[in-house]
Amino acid sequence: MASRLSQDPHRARPGGSEVLEVAIGHQVRSLRSKAGLGVGALAEAAGLSAGMLSKIENGLISPSLATLQALSRALAVPITTFFQRFEEARRAVHVKAGEGLSVERVGSRAGHQYSLLGHLAGSGAGVVTEPYLITLSDTSDEFPAFRHDGVEFLFVLEGEIGYRHGERVFHLKPGDALFFEADAPHGPEVLISLPARFLSVISYAQAG
Repeated sequence: MASRLSQDPHRARPGGSEVLEVAIGHQVRSLRSKAGLGVGALAEAAGLSAGMLSKIENGLISPSLATLQALSRALAVPITTFFQRFEEARRAVHVKAGEGLSVERVGSRAGHQYSLLGHLAGSGAGVVTEPYLITLSDTSDEFPAFRHDGVEFLFVLEGEIGYRHGERVFHLKPGDALFFEADAPHGPEVLISLPARFLSVISYAQAG
């Protein structure tokens, strides 16, 4: 059964001043979160209504300079901080075939090849994302149990493996995907058909 997603990736993006409003709203929400303040608490400190602050954070209105000044005092940041997200250049990482950086992840075993396909950190999105191409050959040791923050997405390209997540083992074949919370023990437990290759995309919160 198809379900409706809350975000439409093909939605036309706002332009001009609307982009600035969204960028300011993102910064206000991010700074409020870092300060450990609820919407009501920040609104009260800045002399705004909670509804007005909510509209600002969602990019629905263009706040006046007086409002931004009040928010900057309440958050103890320069007023220019609200414009940083708008001024940031958006980045993309292009890794050509065969040029992924070979890395050794903590806990991996001999014969487990990890090729890092890109890395974005320090972005306004507030998350770090690490995409890997993982190859398990017939020399691979089994049972590497990983645990880390965030979520992980796997997509099998070749071979078959039994992949453990917590108490369950999933039989994964080419075309299968697995998306899970990564703080539970996980990793390839049974190597059924080798070589096995799969994409692994790990996302976790950016350190403040």
